[in-house]
Amino acid sequence: MPSSPRHKSEPDRLDAVFGALTDRTRRAMLARLARGPATVSELAEPFSISLPAISRHLKVLEQAELIERRVDGRVHHCSLDPATLHLAESWLLHYRSFWEGTLEALVQHVEHGGKRRRSGRPP
Repeated sequence: MPSSPRHKSEPDRLDAVFGALTDRTRRAMLARLARGPATVSELAEPFSISLPAISRHLKVLEQAELIERRVDGRVHHCSLDPATLHLAESWLLHYRSFWEGTLEALVQHVEHGGKRRRSGRPP
C-alpha cells in the first residue's frame, strides 16, 4: 500500500511541489487560494477548460500537499496549505547566497565592462 503524502520523504515532497508549480493554471489557482478559500466552481471560473480538467489540476495540487479540500455535500471547498510552501521556500533559501553572489559578480562584470581582459585575444 502506498504511503500517505505526509509520510513522503522530503525530496519526494519537493519533487511533487515543484512538479505541481510547473503548470500556469495550477499557479493561478494557488494565487487565487492565497486570497482565501474557494469552491471548485470559483476556481474553475476564469479558465476555459472542462471541470474534469480542473479536477485533475486540483488533484495534483492536493497530492503535492499545496491545498486541502473539504467536501460539504456536493460542494468542494479548497484552501491553501502553506506548510508545504514553507518547505519549498526553505529549499530555495538554501541557494540564495549562491544566487546573490552570482548576481553580484555579474554586476561587477557589467560595471567594469570586462576591463580585466584587454589582450585582444578571445576569452
